Amino acid sequence: MADQVEVSDALMAYVRDISLREDPVLRELRETTAGLPLGTAMQLMPEEGQLLALLVKLCGAARVVDLGTFTGYSALAMAEALEPGGKVVTCDNSARWLGIAEEAWQRAGVTDRIESRIGDGLKTLGELADEFGADSFDLVFIDADKVNYPEYYESALTLLRPGGLIVIDNTLLRGRVIDPEATDPEAAAVRVLNSRISDDSRVDTSLLVMADGITLARKR
Repeated sequence: MADQVEVSDALMAYVRDISLREDPVLRELRETTAGLPLGTAMQLMPEEGQLLALLVKLCGAARVVDLGTFTGYSALAMAEALEPGGKVVTCDNSARWLGIAEEAWQRAGVTDRIESRIGDGLKTLGELADEFGADSFDLVFIDADKVNYPEYYESALTLLRPGGLIVIDNTLLRGRVIDPEATDPEAAAVRVLNSRISDDSRVDTSLLVMADGITLARKR
């Protein structure tokens, strides 16, 4: 059985040439983000944005939570893939980069499909549960502060309908999940999350060795 292929720069270029379908607004937003402080480190790979859009379509999603807005790339990718009348509720604890996001959303013609909320992520998830009830969302994408990942996961499960999907970014944490010297709160929290999902009979799951690790958890 073959192991994971090593992805060289040349192979990645081939993948992007043969597979990537990034529209002009998404591409321009990604390029703008790359010029910001920590922009390259924090932004999604375009392939991950395309995967999110595909997952939204596969779920037939009408209600989506995007936890961690930054410059709005993931929200835009998912909003473009929504069912008619659908909505992405995107959440961030800072409005610092929201202007960049909103300008891109406007150019893409999806402002009516995105609702932005600023504030503590766990509080926002709780507010959504109060407003819409449990089992009311189709997909939740988690790409926010890693220390709260276990709590975000539990809140997302409450919001998610049976058959809905949680998508969690950075679950390999640049390899620090297996580094015994990585004892910081972020690494500890991601390890707790990964172990919890592995043992969680409430979901079907797969950890994709893509980007910085992407975990899919389908609520049973």
